[in-house]
Formats: sequence, structure tokens, C-alpha cells
Amino acid sequence: MSKIPMTSIGFEKLRTELDNLKKVERPRIIAAIAEARAHGDLKENAEYHAAREQQGFAEGRIQEIEAKFSNVQIIDVSQMPPGDKVIFGSTVNMINLETDESVCYQIVGDDESDIKFNKISYKSPIARAVIAKEIGDIVTVKTPSGDIEYEIDDVRYI
Repeated sequence: MSKIPMTSIGFEKLRTELDNLKKVERPRIIAAIAEARAHGDLKENAEYHAAREQQGFAEGRIQEIEAKFSNVQIIDVSQMPPGDKVIFGSTVNMINLETDESVCYQIVGDDESDIKFNKISYKSPIARAVIAKEIGDIVTVKTPSGDIEYEIDDVRYI
């Protein structure tokens, strides 16, 4: 199986989620199941069925995170020497050549991507267009509404 790239910050967030699931959520769900069982008939006990469903989701998420950890490749871009090339983990400022609008994205792994925080997956069309390019390069991003040209304005390894 291929390695899953992830920034060190993304890895820490995932590890925190795993710790919470194992140390907080799992015991809480087990207690809820035990309490629901004490109420009697399990066939018509909605609390019991809801707790069992929560347990299934939590255990599934634990397995998913642990599987990712077995194939993760942590990339700490802040330890790399400053450069002009866009790489995984770098933060890139781009200028839309048509509208002169400036956008800034950090290129991260799939689990870390969150457009609200300007973090995009390395598999996204924008990231694929800019990876391995340098400051001053013009890139064309293929979008559903048509091609958009950007100029890479700045690259930071933070």
C-alpha cells in the first residue's frame, strides 16, 4: 500500500482525535450501553440501539485512523530550507490573472483539507496545477466553469 502524506500538524490532530475516541468516547459509550441494558427489554430499548450505533461509528473511526497511521508519511515542511518551489505542505499565494484577486492555500493531505481554513488536498485540481512550480510561474487550473490562470506570487514553508 502506498504512503499517505500528512503534515505534522495534521498528524497531531488525528492522534488527538484517536486519543479522545479511545479514552473518552469509548468508555462513555460502554457506560451508556450498560445503563440502557439495565432498563430491561433490549428489543424496544431506543437508548440501547442508539448507544450501539454510536459504538459502531466510534470503533469504525478508530480502525480507520489506526489504518492510516500504519501508512502515514509525516512531512514537516517547516524543517525544510526556504525555497521558491511549491511542495506538499507549503503555503502558496496566487493571483488570479483575470480578476487580480489574491488567494492563499496550504497544500495538505486528504484528512487535513478544509477549504474554510484555506487548506486544500494535494489531489485537488489547484494543488496538482501548482505543485513543483515556482514563484513567478503562470499555472492554468481546470475548473468546471472553465480554465483559470494564476500567477504564483509567494511560497512559504510554515
